[in-house]
Amino acid sequence: MNTISDDPALARESTATGGLEAPRPLDPMSAFTAFTQQMTLVQQQIMEQMAAFWTGAGGAPAAPALAAPNNDKRFAADAWRKDPCFDLLRQTYLGYANYLNGAVEGMALDERTKSQLRYGMRQLIDAMSPSNFLITNPEALQLAVDTGGKSLAQGMGLFLEDLAKGRVSSTDESAYEVGKDIAATPGTVIFENELMQLIQYAPTTATVSERPLLMIPPCINKFYILDLQPENSLVRYSVSQGITVFMVSWRNIGPEQSHLQWNDYIERGVMKAIEVSLSVTGTDKLNTLGFCIGGTLLASALAVTRARGRMPAASMTLLTTMLDFTDTGEISVLVTEEGMRAREAAIGAGGLMPGKDLAFAFSSLRANDLIWQYVVNSYLKGKAPPAFDLLYWNADSTNLPGPMFCWYMRNTYLENNLRIPDKTIQCGVPVNLSRINVPTFIYASREDHIVPWRTAFESTQLLSGDTTFVLGASGHIAGVINPASKNKRNHWVAGEVGTDPDRWLEIAQHVPGSWWPHWITWLRKQAGADVPVPTTVGNSKYSAIEAAPGRYVKVKDFEAS
Repeated sequence: MNTISDDPALARESTATGGLEAPRPLDPMSAFTAFTQQMTLVQQQIMEQMAAFWTGAGGAPAAPALAAPNNDKRFAADAWRKDPCFDLLRQTYLGYANYLNGAVEGMALDERTKSQLRYGMRQLIDAMSPSNFLITNPEALQLAVDTGGKSLAQGMGLFLEDLAKGRVSSTDESAYEVGKDIAATPGTVIFENELMQLIQYAPTTATVSERPLLMIPPCINKFYILDLQPENSLVRYSVSQGITVFMVSWRNIGPEQSHLQWNDYIERGVMKAIEVSLSVTGTDKLNTLGFCIGGTLLASALAVTRARGRMPAASMTLLTTMLDFTDTGEISVLVTEEGMRAREAAIGAGGLMPGKDLAFAFSSLRANDLIWQYVVNSYLKGKAPPAFDLLYWNADSTNLPGPMFCWYMRNTYLENNLRIPDKTIQCGVPVNLSRINVPTFIYASREDHIVPWRTAFESTQLLSGDTTFVLGASGHIAGVINPASKNKRNHWVAGEVGTDPDRWLEIAQHVPGSWWPHWITWLRKQAGADVPVPTTVGNSKYSAIEAAPGRYVKVKDFEAS
């Protein structure tokens, strides 16, 4: 994990204020020398152990120093142990992987450089697994024999299909239709511009709360992560609880919109959606919700409106959102000054950040689970991936405009400017997140590798309103999409208020099941009195354009590019 000492922006800030000396950049030659020296020692150890290990194939016991763990799910099948040759191959690979990882950990490098080396080494180790190759995968070989080669022919067909798509398929993409099977909650598009459409969902209760809820989804995927199938749709759940819901549907950016900037997403996206929602409902304030980067956009927009002298939000909900980017987990190894400068030169003044590139970058953080298992099952075994709505959504990526993407990456992941009061100028005003003084519900997922939960917890220290922090089980997506009706997983509430997230968790109450009911109880306190259901959609200024989910969400990334 990153620390203040190895974050460049914070290191400069510390030095300027008389703090610790900023770390000096690592000499590339010194790093290379340290690596080669360490690897030489590792190779010597490996050769000694290999000699003893492989002689064990003749009947003598294998060397225990190279014994490999048996809980790796890539090698869970009995086929990896029944044949002594494949068992040796498995243990040799896992033992060698341990040695390589140990070599990285043993090098005297600064933490940021070591994190980058860990990432690169893990990509190499994962890619070279014997399970990824036909000739060294006993399961795939046996299946080919059992099917008379049919599995290999089917695998080749799946490979050619994915080759045409330009990515590895993780789910059956023919199983769902947007607007029919998913993103199917009844509603109406009542506003659109070149950046987004705004959906108003139809009420299902006799009365509704006075204040509506505006949802701001992430703009790097489609909005329907919040409106999947009826049984796991947060939109449908909210509507069933008497909440009037509005949803922003971000456009899948094409060349015509490639000039759009971060400020456009604030002014013409979030703030315009707030304006329309207030106009339609006739209320003075509304409740707001942002998911992932949608939460970052939402908080920035509310800070802008506060700087302009008003606060249209009665509350804010942040789902797996970062406002302080001090520790961004493994994603930080992919963001460097050199890489950012190259990206800015290429698309910073106009151009597209392809959605498929972003999707691959996120998948590479968990390559065994999100890439290689599908390579093995599809191409080596000829088994098409099953239908799964979460993975269907994950594959439905969107492009971003280059100027917007570059501003976001530099001011968040690279320089962490949002957390510094008045450091960024957005929509012509200095932004200070501490001026947001509305009640805020902050949700984080304990196993989230994209938004580490302790980083999400830091938002409690940036905002000045009352904050309620809830920690859920599972990861970035599965933790959020945990419907109340299924009563799965668990969550933690009511920890100790303060600056220490681990202390919060130590004191927190463990609650079985979904966090959704806890949130809706909190939201109702901010939603005002119950009022009759409106008889019309929209109003005279913002009338029906088309039925939900609208046109924008149906545009695939290859169609927009």
